[in-house]
Amino acid sequence: MSTKGLLTITPFVTLLVVFLGVAGCQSGDAAGGRSGKPPVAVEIAPISVSSIRDIGLFSGTLSPKNIFTVAPKVSGRLERLTVDIGDVVHSGQVIAELDDAEYVQSVVQAQASLAVSQAQKVQTQSALTLATRDLERMQTLREKDFVSESDMDQAQAEYDAAYASHQVALSQVESTKAALKTAEVRLAYTKITVTWPDKSTTRVVGERYVDEGAMLTVNSSIVSILDNSSMTAEIDVIERDYPKIRTGQEAVVTTDAYPGREFTGKISRIAPMLQESSRQAKVEIDIPNDDRELKPGMFARVRIEFTTHENVTVIPVSALARRNEQQGVFIIDRNTMTAKFTKVETGIRQEDRIEIVSPAIKGEIVVLGHHLLEDGGAIRIPGEESQNGGEMKK
Repeated sequence: MSTKGLLTITPFVTLLVVFLGVAGCQSGDAAGGRSGKPPVAVEIAPISVSSIRDIGLFSGTLSPKNIFTVAPKVSGRLERLTVDIGDVVHSGQVIAELDDAEYVQSVVQAQASLAVSQAQKVQTQSALTLATRDLERMQTLREKDFVSESDMDQAQAEYDAAYASHQVALSQVESTKAALKTAEVRLAYTKITVTWPDKSTTRVVGERYVDEGAMLTVNSSIVSILDNSSMTAEIDVIERDYPKIRTGQEAVVTTDAYPGREFTGKISRIAPMLQESSRQAKVEIDIPNDDRELKPGMFARVRIEFTTHENVTVIPVSALARRNEQQGVFIIDRNTMTAKFTKVETGIRQEDRIEIVSPAIKGEIVVLGHHLLEDGGAIRIPGEESQNGGEMKK
């Protein structure tokens, strides 16, 4: 080929390269938006208007409404135990008896001491009566000057001694009566009885700690008695939820023992302080248990509904993103196939949904892939592209 021919072809090649470059730039701008970056594949979801509830979820342990341990007030050998685990007991029922031989003997001895002191009382009463008569007679004779002053003093001294002896005898009688009463009370303590204020209700034996024949000291545990007509769920509430808790608030309780069943209770007591170590406060929930299905010690899951907001803007939690230390969402513009970052203020969160307090937004938002997006960035929706591609082929 000649030099002249090469010179003729070169301008044509130059024009072709320039044309292809311009076309490539235009194609890139159309596909990548203003940034010139390729579209980001995203997943979207509609912004909805619905109700949302602020619900607190807690865990705790069930305990009976009332529980106490039965223990003897005196020491001795456990001669008879009339109840066992699970037995129903009534108020005033004797549940155990101790060997009472020693205490019976103490009563007999106290009775004998009382008899002696009462006899001494009679004796001193008689002596006092006689001394009183002698003193009165001496006073009469002294007025007539028939007896001396020394005789009068002697009569007065004898009266005073008789009176003092009688007072001692009276005190001795009261002392022996008290000793007898004490002995009788201690004898009564050998029959161990359970009582509670509401006599019409029954309770149940929770645990047995000893067997018949055991030697018991004062306050040795025999059995535990519990009232399971009502259960108490004790939960720990964190500082964030503490202001939302109030007495009388309804709570729903579930347990592993009864899957799918819900038991309704009410908040009865709220601790007035938070523990410094955990920043949590104790809250107690009373749950009626008329059928006695709930048992002490069961693990409890508690659900408390604090408040409900009706007809509010709600989005999936996964739609939230952060840009420049601000929380917001990417709202889709279908006309330009771009996503605009909008700062939002959130409210109640319920599971995987969250309330948008402001601003008022609508349309569609990015729920997956926004970590690759910039404000105004181009997007593509993979599912819709395949559908559009199929229509184009038709």
